Amino acid sequence: MDLKTKHEVVQEKSIDKSSIVNEKYSDTYDVEPIAAHIEDDEDSPIEEVRLVVPNTDDPTLPVYTFRMWLLAIIFTALLAFVNQFFWYRKNAMTLTPLIIQLVSYPFAKFMEKVIPKSRFFNPGPFNMKEHVLITVMANCSYVTAYSIDVITIQKLWYDQDIGWGGGLLLTWTTQLIGYGMAGLVRKFLVYPPSMVWPTNLANISLFRTFHVPEGESWTGPTRLRWFSYCFVGMFVYYWLPGYFFQILTFFSWACWINKDNRVLAQLTGGYSGLGMLAVSFDWSTIVSYLLSPLVVPWWCIANITVGFIVIAWVIVPALYYTNVWDAQKFPIITSSLFTKDGELWDNNMVLTPENTLNETAYEEYGPMYMSSFFAFTYGIGFAGLTAVLSHTALYHGKDIIQQYKRSRNEDMDIHGKLMRAYPEVPHWWYGALFLIAFGVSFAVLYCWPMQLPWWGMFLAMALAGIFVLPIGIVQALSNQQPGLNVITEFIIGFALPGRPIANVTFKTYGYISMFQALTFTSDLKLGHYTKIPPKAMFYVQVVGTLLGGLMNLVTARWLMDSVPNICTEEAYPFTCPSAHTFYSASIIWGTISPAKMFGNESVYSSMLWFFLIGFLLPVPFWLAHKKFPQVQWLKYVHIPLILNATGMMPPAVPLNFSAWCAAGFVFMFWLRRYRHEWWSKYNYITSAAFDSGVAISALIIFGVVMGSGYTPDWWGNGNAANWGAYSTFDNCPLAGANASNICAEC
Repeated sequence: MDLKTKHEVVQEKSIDKSSIVNEKYSDTYDVEPIAAHIEDDEDSPIEEVRLVVPNTDDPTLPVYTFRMWLLAIIFTALLAFVNQFFWYRKNAMTLTPLIIQLVSYPFAKFMEKVIPKSRFFNPGPFNMKEHVLITVMANCSYVTAYSIDVITIQKLWYDQDIGWGGGLLLTWTTQLIGYGMAGLVRKFLVYPPSMVWPTNLANISLFRTFHVPEGESWTGPTRLRWFSYCFVGMFVYYWLPGYFFQILTFFSWACWINKDNRVLAQLTGGYSGLGMLAVSFDWSTIVSYLLSPLVVPWWCIANITVGFIVIAWVIVPALYYTNVWDAQKFPIITSSLFTKDGELWDNNMVLTPENTLNETAYEEYGPMYMSSFFAFTYGIGFAGLTAVLSHTALYHGKDIIQQYKRSRNEDMDIHGKLMRAYPEVPHWWYGALFLIAFGVSFAVLYCWPMQLPWWGMFLAMALAGIFVLPIGIVQALSNQQPGLNVITEFIIGFALPGRPIANVTFKTYGYISMFQALTFTSDLKLGHYTKIPPKAMFYVQVVGTLLGGLMNLVTARWLMDSVPNICTEEAYPFTCPSAHTFYSASIIWGTISPAKMFGNESVYSSMLWFFLIGFLLPVPFWLAHKKFPQVQWLKYVHIPLILNATGMMPPAVPLNFSAWCAAGFVFMFWLRRYRHEWWSKYNYITSAAFDSGVAISALIIFGVVMGSGYTPDWWGNGNAANWGAYSTFDNCPLAGANASNICAEC
């Protein structure tokens, strides 16, 4: 599955309703006295919103301040750079806007103290609206632009460099088209009180921890001081797994029992095996694909744990050791592709000079094979897509229908009435943004070798436009977003077989347009809750997207030009697991086409049944929950979560999941239950501190290595084949049918 389908999670936070509803923003809260509020008995009809979002507002609070713009631009650029930097690494850790929420606050308070008072530069105390705008701009850049995947595989695998102009226009158009769509669905997804967008409630809870005092009952270090302790500690510690003692990253100790045992290596190897008994002492390994486990509710972690164990430690070994699809000719864990004899697939053997499929060459060289693990995860991806639809219909169907009907006619709640104080963004702004991005996209298609004809753009926009409203309703109510990446690959793979670049280009425009539209809409709802002027939201979102896309491209091209042998094992840690998976997808869906890979004559044709399996799988659990409502655990079974999360393997490896689940158990179950006071004070702060500490430390280590060319040479960093740290089946000195017998991790 593709890495860029990022999963947002809801942070659990208990808020005292009385402290919110009755709040009048006194001087204690570092903001101006309230200028507009509503009667105490008028509030949101949604209980969750009432408990978190205040029914008050002060329209006089300044938002277009120097400190807001400066900090927003700086942190947006830094976040885009850091996440793009990590995207190429073996552990593609992603920093979230949570970091910006935390780090921007002390900087803004410092500017409040030292900058002379003025209406623009320092109009008074740093307020929550400025804080929200800084974070919203950063939120537009934290998910690396999907177009960078296209640019990377074109340059490194297809020998096509579309340059700075093509790369920038491709990035900006794919990121901005969806924003125009968001403006058209505001009436249905932002304004109605029934459209909750649960993730925003967690964000508002965290914002209020900064702008509401901690109180006299607070004991222990302040949150800011605790953040400093954890940040410094992780910054210093990360030099061990990141530089001095790198086998701590994938510590496959069980391999040492018998380093020549192939089965032991496959089962216990952390880097290219199933990771049983392997451990990791590297925070970036834990958070690299599923984000931080410290902000995911325990019931979500439990679902993912069950799905991971069943799929990675039960089904995959069963497929491999029973030799399904000739599995034992290939490595047990890899996203690489192979010939029928077990040789690595050379895509150049079946391509024309124009990078299209040569049917005659394919008949001679093919068919193409995948590892059983990779093939099965595609089936899991098919099931995950349809499971979202049936699960949502069963568990949320009635609510969605009722609330959608209400959304067309329901009166504004208190938050809608308070937002009348601010001019709305005209519809033509969104229309112009869409038309400009849509028009420029044709220049991208015809000025650079993207292989996609003009009608492909219309089809991509039609798919995004059809799905944006129903999927937006699902996400606004259930926090689940069914991705269009599989469907877009499937459709264009049948329509334009043999064109890999056309396939990934169509997928990017079709899938990311909808994704960006809903990201923009979610942020608009956050602004709606926090009473941000809509035009201010529009400005920071567009600026953040343009700046983030530029930084993504600059970082990507810098790394591709400066890191020798990038995206190979010789460039560790810049091995680009996500790019390898994306490249493999371009071959499967584009070069070879879904008709050949999953058609009736393919050995993988059974994977298409997973569309039906995924659709039916939630049904028995829903029926069991209805029949036995007293069985509490049944209501927490979430099939889409189980399937879609584990679909990230590859590029993730099982150790990424097992380490993540273990950390989640400690923090979100044990500490939350048995050390709740500590957990409620410091859990989220600890997560942000660890993420930012690792990020800064890794950047400095990269500078040290690039500047000096020196890495400590000893067994803790050395021969990976002996110590189970970095060897991979994909880099075997011997290829062919016996490769997996000879090249093992231990």
